[in-house]
Amino acid sequence: MAARRLVSWYLTVFTLLCLFCYRITVATDEIERQANQFFGSGHTNNWAVLVCTSRFWFNYRHVANTLSVYRSVKRLGIPDSHIVLMLADDMACNHRNPKPATVFSHKNMELNVYGDDVEVDYRGYEVTVENFLRVLTGRLPSSTPRSKRLLSDDRSNVLIYMTGHGGNGFLKFQDSEEISNVELADAFEQMWQKRRYNELLFIIDTCQGASMYERFYSPNVMALASSQVGEDSLSHQPDLAIGVHLMDRYTFYLLEFLEDIHPASQANMNDLFKVCPKSLCVSTPGHRIDLFQRNPRSVLITDFFGSVRKVEITTETVKLIPNISEKDEKLTEEVMLTEPQKYVQQMPVAEIIHQKPKQKDWHPPDGFILGLWTLIILVFFKTYGIKHLKHIF
Repeated sequence: MAARRLVSWYLTVFTLLCLFCYRITVATDEIERQANQFFGSGHTNNWAVLVCTSRFWFNYRHVANTLSVYRSVKRLGIPDSHIVLMLADDMACNHRNPKPATVFSHKNMELNVYGDDVEVDYRGYEVTVENFLRVLTGRLPSSTPRSKRLLSDDRSNVLIYMTGHGGNGFLKFQDSEEISNVELADAFEQMWQKRRYNELLFIIDTCQGASMYERFYSPNVMALASSQVGEDSLSHQPDLAIGVHLMDRYTFYLLEFLEDIHPASQANMNDLFKVCPKSLCVSTPGHRIDLFQRNPRSVLITDFFGSVRKVEITTETVKLIPNISEKDEKLTEEVMLTEPQKYVQQMPVAEIIHQKPKQKDWHPPDGFILGLWTLIILVFFKTYGIKHLKHIF
């Protein structure tokens, strides 16, 4: 009887030890998984190169595309010092713009993507193939200011976004020159050889966009395009008041997706691949991931569109709310534990996009008042003749 009790006791202790070890293993695996996710990309800083290659008023949408992406990456934490913005035309100051100093990306005219804090680094005729390639490879004159340089390193995640008119294997700049997919691929290889990026995300919104990443051969490059070879990339949001389209379809739905992303978001690149199916884009968006070393499911959207947040580890207790009593401190701790914490949306763009267009005040067309007075005078002459004019004057 005593032997049975002893065996039963040993079995109980062994079972408890196994359960304890299992819980420790699970907790360790979870901590390791979170740590790997946090440090998985291996990057310490983020950069963005945003390029609009088109001039002239009818290409308004390409400027709006680029400025909208610029606004999104700034909202998610990439500062102007780490963004190289290249705009081939200044739509905000174009004489055809009915609202000077503004660029809108939606027909309700609620969100001005030009804003008050846009820092354009290359504008007008500065946006050339040569300058773009020099920015990527770092082959700039010593007199070039810091704001016009891509000062990335081997721990940088770099986002490159391009929009404009293109064809099979090329993208036009200024309607006067073009960059080929071979030149772009060689520029990325130079960046890799010179340790100018850790991982690179290339996005292009143009006709036959997939042809621009066909020749890539450098490691750690992921590419997305708005259309396949032989397809056009279509525009979106026509505005009759200014006579042009405000955005391209692919970029419109890309930005609609990014508006739901916040700095702590867990959305990954697989989600980004699905933002614009053919039913919405009409064209067939494409992507290339064979050169990228990580699984797209483990790559967070904020690895490229956001910025690395610096963390300072300390063993000291830091009171964020000074000068409060112990009772108030306990109450504050209880409130902090019960209320879920979340990021505040900086600009309710998602709501703005789905609003109905704002009703504009009616104004008579040009010449309407003059025509009305002419009609009144003609009726008067027809009825009374010239002899009655003396009674008027």
